[in-house]
Amino acid sequence: MSHDTFDSDRTAISPDRPGEQTRPRRNDAEAVLVEHYPRLLRLAHLVLPPGLGRHRRVLAAHALVQKSLSGTRRARPPRVRVPPQRGETDQAIAWLRERVLTSALRAATRRRPFPLRPLLPAVLGLRLFPRAGGDGEFALDRELAEVSAEVRAAFALLVLEEMDARSAARLLTAAGVREPAHALHAAARLREVVGSDAESLLRGAEFDPCTVQTRPTDLLRRRQRTRIAGAAALLLIATAAGGVLDLRADPDAGSPAAAQGPLTLAPATEPGRLVRTPQGLWADTARVDLTAWPARGTRTDDHALLARALDTWADTWARGPLPRAGGERSGTRMAVTPGTATTPPVSPPRLLYAGTVDGTAVVLLHDDRRVVRYAEPLAGRAPAVLELARADDADVTTGAALVVSRAAGQARFLLAPWIDESAVRDLRHPDRPARTLEVSGDGVTAPVPEVAGDCSRVPALELRSSTRIVENHAFLLADLGELAPVHLTWTPAPGAGAPARQPREATSAAGLGAWSRSACTLPALRTSGVRAVNRWEFARQSLPERGGTADWTCLRAENWEGRARVTVAVDVPSGAALPVPGPRPEPADTAACGRFGQHMLAGTYWTAPSGARYYLAAGSRRLTSITVRGALSATARGPALAVRTDGDGDEPIRLTGTPAGDGDELRGWGEEPGQGPDA
Repeated sequence: MSHDTFDSDRTAISPDRPGEQTRPRRNDAEAVLVEHYPRLLRLAHLVLPPGLGRHRRVLAAHALVQKSLSGTRRARPPRVRVPPQRGETDQAIAWLRERVLTSALRAATRRRPFPLRPLLPAVLGLRLFPRAGGDGEFALDRELAEVSAEVRAAFALLVLEEMDARSAARLLTAAGVREPAHALHAAARLREVVGSDAESLLRGAEFDPCTVQTRPTDLLRRRQRTRIAGAAALLLIATAAGGVLDLRADPDAGSPAAAQGPLTLAPATEPGRLVRTPQGLWADTARVDLTAWPARGTRTDDHALLARALDTWADTWARGPLPRAGGERSGTRMAVTPGTATTPPVSPPRLLYAGTVDGTAVVLLHDDRRVVRYAEPLAGRAPAVLELARADDADVTTGAALVVSRAAGQARFLLAPWIDESAVRDLRHPDRPARTLEVSGDGVTAPVPEVAGDCSRVPALELRSSTRIVENHAFLLADLGELAPVHLTWTPAPGAGAPARQPREATSAAGLGAWSRSACTLPALRTSGVRAVNRWEFARQSLPERGGTADWTCLRAENWEGRARVTVAVDVPSGAALPVPGPRPEPADTAACGRFGQHMLAGTYWTAPSGARYYLAAGSRRLTSITVRGALSATARGPALAVRTDGDGDEPIRLTGTPAGDGDELRGWGEEPGQGPDA
């Protein structure tokens, strides 16, 4: 689906009053709502954010659909009831669909998308969730969770409602979407990724909030809440009887702790309620991630230490918001990875480690979304340390190691229980063999040096998973100053006529050689919340004057939110990496060099050994031609171009390419729409 399809519709699909429809009569709307309730409910459920949780998402979808009747026209019922005619039915369902879509989008984009407990429908003592689907439904659910509510709405209209692009754009505009064309573009790309099974998957059990399973809530916590509520009621009565009830404004009423209430935090911050995973679970579970880590260390039964760690977490949050990068508060030094919430756990976290490392008592906790490290020195007057980092969607690689201690330019790691072999290698010297890394009985490694300031040394962990979960799986992790090291992968250059290649582990000789040329880019990513970095060699070009071969590379650094930063360079035979300037200002997120941005084109200047100056450009494998205009004017067939020039590189250049089978023009990296000498 080309961009021109949507762009040409922008004016035609945006009438002056796109949301103006005749309101149906209440009786007609009720009849249509009952008939099409599952259809409308599936639409609302799909648009609402997965972050609500399955139970709240189901209830929110039901509440939105049931509330859609408000605003219908009241009509005096006729003596003889006449069923709504075809036109009236179509009018009513269109009106209800717009109401449901508008309400779901508003709820999804609010800071608090939906009330914690909608008045109706209300469910007490049970948790509701749709039936689990197969692998296809699960994969689609993950893809939908990574896109915006507007894209999910567009996807639902195209797939579930089977609307054409023009009609879907009108409805999205009426529902308040500011850029419906962009949402439809993203939905179309997602539909291409999912394939022809998109409709059958969306109509499966995973996305059906009408057919749900039930489970009881936490029975032990329910009993405890009952006791707490009774005690609180008695305390309130006693306080009122004594005449000492203070109704003045609380100076801390605006803090997060006042909104949550101390009683709510008590169960989650009790050491006795910490979750402890059985020792051998990792070898027989479908989730090989941090949830499979057992509690390790010599102080897992030290309730006083565990209580201090949990209390520090809760107390620090209760004192109000923290600076983005952390800080000090009440004798505790804070470090928070960008994008990580500092709120305390809503349920008891999982204990990963409690022990003494390098003269410091250390506790590692995990609450399914975050990893928390608490450290207190056993001697001296240094403050305790509390670090928080995101860990949602951690897997067998990104959940394979956590920093347990950091001191004197070195770090120790706690390795996952499924790691059989561990070593350290220097990314700058791929020809040197990896050095075996000693690991204690409870999974703590020997010290590993950090990256040298002059980039003369870039250490990386080379780990191998146990054959009990996967065969012959080794991978690289790099320490960038946060709790979880970064997973390094690479995508080799395309072969002649070969299909598109996928990212792979960088432990082969070719992968290590590739990363040796990009290792010095890693220190610039320190403490920025990066989860994984992939080096993609998107083009290989023969240089003029028999100057050898150049590799065009794109480094995509993704954070835990799924956002990415991209840097592009060309590796020339001299060993230098010539950077290609990117967009200014640098975007906070981009699809370039990722799953949904597989076309790439870039250009820069190069000086041959003879002193001659050339402008080089290259693109990904599907480019059939490249054109440069402005200070230079040339066109080349295929994915590479080289032009002799006498310029100094300051002249304006417009670089474009044409992908095979696509009429759209691909702009060079760093260029914005409308940029260029003849734009």
